[in-house]
Amino acid sequence: MAVSGEAKITSSRSGGLTLAAIVVLAASLFILLFTFQRLGPLDFWWWMAMNIALVSGVGFAADRDYAARLKTDLESGLARKAGLGLVSAFVLYGIFAAGRLAALKIFPFAASGIASVYGLKSGAGIARVALLLALLIGPGEEIVWRGFLQENLGRRVGRAGAFVLTALVYALVHISSGNTMLVLAAAVCGVFWGLLYTIWRSPVINAVSHTAWALVIFILRPL
Repeated sequence: MAVSGEAKITSSRSGGLTLAAIVVLAASLFILLFTFQRLGPLDFWWWMAMNIALVSGVGFAADRDYAARLKTDLESGLARKAGLGLVSAFVLYGIFAAGRLAALKIFPFAASGIASVYGLKSGAGIARVALLLALLIGPGEEIVWRGFLQENLGRRVGRAGAFVLTALVYALVHISSGNTMLVLAAAVCGVFWGLLYTIWRSPVINAVSHTAWALVIFILRPL
């Protein structure tokens, strides 16, 4: 019994260290992305897609049950989850529309900050950006930040603690951009999608929400 207990403690510590290492990896990659915005021949969008693919792969390797959880999530009430994701995306878009109007009145730097965010599309083909958002960046960010990190943190610090920590890290990595409006936007998104995941614990709902919101706000109806 004592040996079994010690083995469980060792396994728990090892799992905790692995999770911490993945959090550091994700944060480091995104800090570099928002600091430099370009990596050799890779522009911002290719680099973001690469970061998400890398961290997702590490996450799946570290959490062997994650693929099975995603499969179960996809097989259960998919239409309802897609609907919830779409509704939440338009709610978030409405929040951003109202927030933009308020920010332009309150902050003198708001207009340039917002323009800088949309400037990330400069030189990148709209079709390519849309495809990357739809197929990898939108769903991938939720697979990484909420489905993997928030879920696994929840097993160690509780669902409320995981929500706070994930939203905080998600906002903090954007500070390296030097764009206050981007940091505020990330904070709002982190809280919104973190709450969405806390309530439903469905990567599918979050992935649909993030992807639909990103396509609308960056491609279809920029603010």
